[in-house]
Amino acid sequence: MSSILIIEDANLNQEFVIPLFANGSPTLVFQTAKAQKGTEVIGNLTLYGQTIQPAELHFREGFTFIACFLFPHTLTQLFGIAPKEINDSYLDITLLAQAKKFDLEERLLASASLEESLALIEKFILKLSAQSPTDDDRIIFATEQLKNSKGLLSLVQLRNELHITERSFQRLFENNIGISPNLYKRICQFQAAFDQIHQTSLLKLINVAYDSGFADQSHFIRVFKEFTGLTPNEYLAKLARYNPRF
Repeated sequence: MSSILIIEDANLNQEFVIPLFANGSPTLVFQTAKAQKGTEVIGNLTLYGQTIQPAELHFREGFTFIACFLFPHTLTQLFGIAPKEINDSYLDITLLAQAKKFDLEERLLASASLEESLALIEKFILKLSAQSPTDDDRIIFATEQLKNSKGLLSLVQLRNELHITERSFQRLFENNIGISPNLYKRICQFQAAFDQIHQTSLLKLINVAYDSGFADQSHFIRVFKEFTGLTPNEYLAKLARYNPRF
């Protein structure tokens, strides 16, 4: 796991909305209550692929929500899933043999505390990791370099460092991440700007744009709207409705 998000909401009388934006990571989610995503009902245990188009989860009862953000290349290694199959989509993880064998959903729903739930998820992922094939070092290196550079590293430079052709580089990302290297690079750049604008609303958008390597403020606004469905100012205005702020 690269990181974990935990949300606990006891408000039974008000709808709670969690926005789903591109972040470059497939995500394992456990939630104690069902949610609505568009016209679909999302169950308790779900595996999300790469999010490209923005979406929302709507909860209408109190819940606990645990999102485990996985490393971008791990869908095939851990679950035997071709990443492209669940881009902008999800799987009910109870359908996977690994989760059935571990009785993961049942054990999570029966857990007595948040700490117990986190321990169960960690144990499950560690068990999968121990049984998974060796990761391709090239995709680990490539994704880490792009994320650490906030999406600003040249793809040509990265490809040359890996000593592979452009076509092989493309296949490396599509087979392991489910998206092209250029799209992953753009998501890393967006996420760097998103994190910056989210940390404080006092920053000027022009400064965020330049700090994040965008050509100008208009370019930044276009990319931000592409991945969130909102302009930066519209997003900032809605922060009070998005709880927690992320």
